[in-house]
Amino acid sequence: MGGIGSGLHRTLEICFRKNFTGRPMANRSAAGHRVAVIGGDGIGPEVLAEALKAVAATGVKLATTSFDLGGARYLRDGEVLSDATLAELRRFDAILLGAVGTPGVPPGVIERGLLLKMRFELDLYVNLRPFSGIAPGQTKAHDFVVIRENTEGPYVGEGGVLRRGTPDEVATQGSVNTAKGVERCVRFAFDLARTRARKHLTLVHKTNVLTFAGDLWQRTFDRVAGEYKDVSTAYNHVDAACIYFVQDPHRYDVIVTDNLFGDILTDLGGAVSGGIGVASSANLNPTRSGPSMFEPVHGSAPDIAGKGIANPVAAVLSAAHMLEFLGEARAAQVLRAACVEPTTGSTVAVGDEIARRVRASI
Repeated sequence: MGGIGSGLHRTLEICFRKNFTGRPMANRSAAGHRVAVIGGDGIGPEVLAEALKAVAATGVKLATTSFDLGGARYLRDGEVLSDATLAELRRFDAILLGAVGTPGVPPGVIERGLLLKMRFELDLYVNLRPFSGIAPGQTKAHDFVVIRENTEGPYVGEGGVLRRGTPDEVATQGSVNTAKGVERCVRFAFDLARTRARKHLTLVHKTNVLTFAGDLWQRTFDRVAGEYKDVSTAYNHVDAACIYFVQDPHRYDVIVTDNLFGDILTDLGGAVSGGIGVASSANLNPTRSGPSMFEPVHGSAPDIAGKGIANPVAAVLSAAHMLEFLGEARAAQVLRAACVEPTTGSTVAVGDEIARRVRASI
């Protein structure tokens, strides 16, 4: 197992502290920040246990409530995410998710019924994924952040099937892009780029072929750029960006892109930044009208579940994003610093070492 490379992720302290409209930033009560914990399936509960251990080592108090959601729950009683459970989740300050997905569950049931339902219903419109490390074949570290629009694009489910199972079957899948959805994501990316040393933002899309959606993204990006004269900008087609992620990741500072392209690019970002086992994410509702959700992106990995070999670093880093969003910037910094140097051993042993480093730094 490893750490997160030689450099710390420059993330969102300033953006998280910004005075967004909506409900104010959660304040820690005597009981602690109210956090819904969804361990989920596979290695999810294993890595989340180590993340919570690391948070406890910071001294930050969390008032946690566990929710039994995921593929195992669906196979047991058919429930994915009821409206009543969703209403309960809305009352928390944040959601910490391990991973969901179980063999035997039909494709799309958990993804659409749980993950996407939470993203859409809680308006988690920014998916933030930071990457730092030394890519294979490179000699210096990169440090960039991908801002992925999280509630639109092809994932909204527009489309259908005609004459299913026949030689004349027709399947359509629409990509929904709204002016409001694109602009709020682009503005968030510009705000983030403005806080970073390089102050550079790259739009990634496929404007030469996706001329309707791409045009909306490009026009919005260009218009908003006029309000951020201190931020330099660039554009890459998504296929070119895939090449640059591997050959020249240092060109990037902040990237903004749509839902589908962001999903694909960030998996590649994990692969060139130490592996998917250290890839963290934040699903953000910047207006704070509801809880934001924080999760590692490695999935449930059922093939290694229960073996004690899953890397908990991505879960710890996701918990650091959560602490930062809750106003616990110092604790978040300590968590990240504790993950920098590589650590070997079992899932629990790595978690123990990270917690030890945290306690030594407090």
